[in-house]
Amino acid sequence: MKLANTKDTYGWVSILLHWGVALTVFGMFGLGLYMVELTYYDAWYKGSLDLHKGAGILLAIAVVIRLLWKMLNPTPKALSHNKAEQFAGHAAHMVLYLLLAALFTTGYLISTADGRSIDVFGWFSVPASLTADNQESIAGDIHEWLAWGLIALVALHALAAVKHHVINRDSTLKRMIRPMK
Repeated sequence: MKLANTKDTYGWVSILLHWGVALTVFGMFGLGLYMVELTYYDAWYKGSLDLHKGAGILLAIAVVIRLLWKMLNPTPKALSHNKAEQFAGHAAHMVLYLLLAALFTTGYLISTADGRSIDVFGWFSVPASLTADNQESIAGDIHEWLAWGLIALVALHALAAVKHHVINRDSTLKRMIRPMK
């Protein structure tokens, strides 16, 4: 069982972190769309907010772990020999991480605008540190646009993986599903 990456393939840790983050991002996006339609008197209003905040903090931790793992492991070599594709792939990954960081920051600013900490499922709290006039509204608008941008880039990322699988017929997608031999 290959836990770590090699120069040729991703290990199980990278694969599980990749898909865990991806599925959580989709879940958070769906929950976010659902939440904005709720009113204060809906039964799931507070529960959905608490779930979104707690999952967002855990997702931020998972992304930090993923970045640390990425720094400690080799990145498998690109299967495409096209320099433009390689650049686009690296740039897309960097923008994905930047969008996630910006989403975590704006989510934090929305959640702590009233000066209260973020409770993460009763396990721990993240204290509020910054508060300003109209912070919740401004951060909320930015958070929404960032979320849509992230989903659009994730869709492009998925299409690129399918293109590699179907058109290029290389193992780019396969090696993110299981370690290759």
